[in-house]
Order: sequence, then structure tokens, then C-alpha cells
Amino acid sequence: MSIFHCAAILFDLDGVLVDSTRSVDRQWRAWARQKGVDGDRVMAIAHGVRTIEVIRTVAPHLDADAEVWELENREADDHEGVEIMPGAIELIRSIPEGRWCVVTSGTRLLASARLRFGGLPVPKILVTAEDVANGKPHPEPYLMGAERMGVNPADCLVIEDAPAGIQSARAGGMKVIGLTSTYPAARLNEADFVVQRLPQIQVTSNGSGMLTVRTS
Repeated sequence: MSIFHCAAILFDLDGVLVDSTRSVDRQWRAWARQKGVDGDRVMAIAHGVRTIEVIRTVAPHLDADAEVWELENREADDHEGVEIMPGAIELIRSIPEGRWCVVTSGTRLLASARLRFGGLPVPKILVTAEDVANGKPHPEPYLMGAERMGVNPADCLVIEDAPAGIQSARAGGMKVIGLTSTYPAARLNEADFVVQRLPQIQVTSNGSGMLTVRTS
């Protein structure tokens, strides 16, 4: 067990609140086949990283902006196999309103589509790929989330499933709980604590503006 005290909780989306792994894999591999790119190379770096940065890495000869628009629209329309992570709704409901946000490497279109499809609320603060100049593992996304919430980064707790996201949060001075939904625990070793399932995370509010998060 581990106990964290924080003022706000920042969630990654895919692999944390929404299980979209099959859709992501299906659409990325279809795109890779169409563009003559190695699908395995794409999937080795795609999780937790902005689409535009993946495309710039694996296919620098393509118009990255146009490819992002095409790919993320296809992902937004692909709901096959997309499911809410077990315990996600209950965990969010246990956090006072305005004390949590989502920081995702996806676009606003894609993030909103997945949240609504799963029946999850779209938070007031939603940091997406379009909002930042530098995606994860750079600290900018999570620092922007903290800034928009009006919370000191040191008082933030992040829940992440990908090494790039964990590195982003840690670089921003935040505590991190890793979730083994996408990667094994050994790949999440930079997190402060690692859990297998969201129900292992319990949040209570002491009424003084701070949250207590217990993990098991």
C-alpha cells in the first residue's frame, strides 16, 4: 500500500480511463500498410505519444498535419473494442468536481469522442495534442494541466499507463501512479507506485482542499 496527498488528480485517457488498445492498434496498422510503413515500428512508439510526433518519426516524407487529421478521424469513428476501464467511472465519481482533469496525447476530437462513447464526463480541463508544442515525454502537457487547474505541480498526482506519460509527469515534478493496462510493471518503473487495476486506487477528501489517495 502507498498513500499520496494531493490537490488534484490528472488522468491520461487511453489505457487509463478508456481501453482503446484494439482500435489504436487496428487503425495505426491499417495506416502503416497504406503508407508503406513498418507497422511494428509504429506500434513500438505509438502509445502515449502524439500522433503527429509518431508520423514525423516513422514517415518524415509525409504531410504530418494531413495524416493526423485522417488518422484521428478514423480512430474517432472506430468504436469496435473500445471500452471504459473497469473502475473508471467509480474513481472519477469519488473525486470532487473540478479536482481532476484529462491530459491526453490524442486530439480534442478523438478524446471527446472516446469519453462520450464510454459515458464518461468530459472534464472542464482537457489538455490535448493541439494545446501543446511539445508532447509527452516532455513535461509541457502535464504542466499545462496543473496550470489550468490552478494547482502547484508538486501537489498533483498523475495516473498513467505509458512510460512516455510517466516521464512527462515526473519531469514536471509530479507524483505518478502507473497502471499496467498497456505495459508490464517493469516498463513503468519510474512511477512512484504501480497498480494492476483502477479499483486499487481509493480517493477521499478531507474537506481542507486536499485529497488522500490510497493504493493497494
